[in-house]
Amino acid sequence: MTRTHPHHPHPDYEALRPHAVALRRAGLSRRQIRDRLGPLGDGALTDLLEGEPPPEWTKRPNAKDDVREQARALRRAGRTYDEIVAELGVSKSSVSLWVRDLPKPTKSPEAMHQMREARWAPYREARDRQIAETKAAAKKEIGTLTDRELFLVGVGLYWAEGGKSKPYDRREKVVFVNSDPGMIQVYLAWLRLLGVEDWQLRFTVMIHESADVAAAERYWADLVGVEVTTLGKTTLKKHNPKTVRKNVGEGYHGCLTVRVLQCTELYRRIEGWWYGIVLGAERAA
Repeated sequence: MTRTHPHHPHPDYEALRPHAVALRRAGLSRRQIRDRLGPLGDGALTDLLEGEPPPEWTKRPNAKDDVREQARALRRAGRTYDEIVAELGVSKSSVSLWVRDLPKPTKSPEAMHQMREARWAPYREARDRQIAETKAAAKKEIGTLTDRELFLVGVGLYWAEGGKSKPYDRREKVVFVNSDPGMIQVYLAWLRLLGVEDWQLRFTVMIHESADVAAAERYWADLVGVEVTTLGKTTLKKHNPKTVRKNVGEGYHGCLTVRVLQCTELYRRIEGWWYGIVLGAERAA
């Protein structure tokens, strides 16, 4: 069958095509074939080589093929566009084009938490530095307490945190319970200022039964300077598994109860001191 080529006519087309095909299959480029067959236009040469693929060595390699595959691998591993851009040094538009057919990665709760922590870490560090500086400056403002300052602090401390007698339940006892070791130390310093002797003090630990009871007893005994064996029987609070407690871990030591023996007169004085502070504050206002 005779073919016609109205766009690229050539008087020897049928005779040249077998030679062009043979040269192509032998691995020659278009330029090399043109040199062998004589002057041919691009259109005519294309018609002569119709259906014949170019040899591999003539194909221009795509320099970004490897990078594209890396980008796709990173996307499959759950990386974001920004992370891929930062790692491969390519444009975000290229990454979007290369991986747009891949599903958007989903982060695990742990990964999301890590991302949030990393994002907010600089702000938390700056905040923590500011807090530490403020506390350090405030600490310097206090200095050494005079006896009167410690006396007034202790009265307020006891009336806020200590046991108080009620009209319907007269219990004139000096009992102080707290979980803050610093508060316990200030309270004991106040009692000594008032002349309370060591033999008058009784210590008891109060803690959840699920905690390390023995460790808590050692902690409080060391803090107040007594032997563990001198502590009263530890009061255990029953554990409720339905309650989500925050006071857990190595830093949880429960509370320490400090009782003063032969303290009826002392309690009455504490109550009177407090009312005196209230009246003094009203006059100052």
